[in-house]
Amino acid sequence: MTKSEFPQNLLPNNISALAAYSSAKSQKLTGTTWLNANESPYTKTFELSLSDLNRYPDPQPNNVINAYAKYAGLNTEQVLMTRGADEGIELLVRTYCENSKDSIALFLPTYGMYKVTADTHNIAINALTQKLLLEGTAEQITSAIGDSKLVFICNPNNPTGSLTELDKISAIAIALADKAIVVVDEAYIEFCPEKSAASLLQDFNNIVVLRTLSKAFALAGLRTGFMLANTELLKPVRKVIAPYPVSRVVAQIAEQALQSDAITQMRRQVTILNRAKAALVQWLKSCSAVNTVLNGEGNFVTVQFKQKEDIDNAMQSGLIMRPFTLYEQDNWLRISIGNEQELEQVKLWLEMLGTEQ
Repeated sequence: MTKSEFPQNLLPNNISALAAYSSAKSQKLTGTTWLNANESPYTKTFELSLSDLNRYPDPQPNNVINAYAKYAGLNTEQVLMTRGADEGIELLVRTYCENSKDSIALFLPTYGMYKVTADTHNIAINALTQKLLLEGTAEQITSAIGDSKLVFICNPNNPTGSLTELDKISAIAIALADKAIVVVDEAYIEFCPEKSAASLLQDFNNIVVLRTLSKAFALAGLRTGFMLANTELLKPVRKVIAPYPVSRVVAQIAEQALQSDAITQMRRQVTILNRAKAALVQWLKSCSAVNTVLNGEGNFVTVQFKQKEDIDNAMQSGLIMRPFTLYEQDNWLRISIGNEQELEQVKLWLEMLGTEQ
């Protein structure tokens, strides 16, 4: 008896046509230097107690919620712990968007999971541009947003690193009051904390801030994030979230990562990474093989090379960075800020390219 083919008619049309998000780790690459996933180069050690894994965990661990609320300068009722910021994106779409009816607004190029999540739930995409977001007036932006239910602003933006000023976010939120929710994704905000939109929550009921421990906190493997918003906005999300989203082990590690001494250490590491990033930007700008270096925030630099072959050769040599097609050109590269030894490999590569030109 031969196995029959999977009946494709069981798939909804939107899932059948779905283009899955291609993460840095989904590609089966081999290399020696890994600067492709915007991970922190720092490792952490934690103490764990595994004696009570036979019991279900607290759905929202109080100690973690209290610690993050203190860190973010908010009340505990304004904090929801999620499985990475990605779960926050999905929860907002599932909670506030109606299948086959609503749309979300994006400013491209930006983080790919907004689109994938919307496509998964059969929510339309209102594809706007980063140029409009950065250079347009609040009136022009909100006019283009139209009747989209959610507006995603990645700030700093991945992969360009650009920043949208808080005054503009405020103006957009005011114009969209009772019409839409402005979602500010702050995965990289620790690298420019003074630009956080969390301070706007005291004045706005239609702003959500997404955070993560994956970047500056050096806990990408933990898959821990937070949704920050006012109580009424979070109430329906709390009904939609899975009953036990946070494991005891994750809660223990997150709690330790949010202690005052750990936060001080994180900020010290951010200072070091920002300094290393500034050096990398100078190396790139002085390399004759480079066409454009984007100025921005975050623990990465996005750069356009004159020849795509230079990027391909680096990848083949084991120097793994993140190639991108941006602005319909396939010679872009995003370089994560690694440790001194990793960035030295980038420097040597750039020096080699410079001598070949």
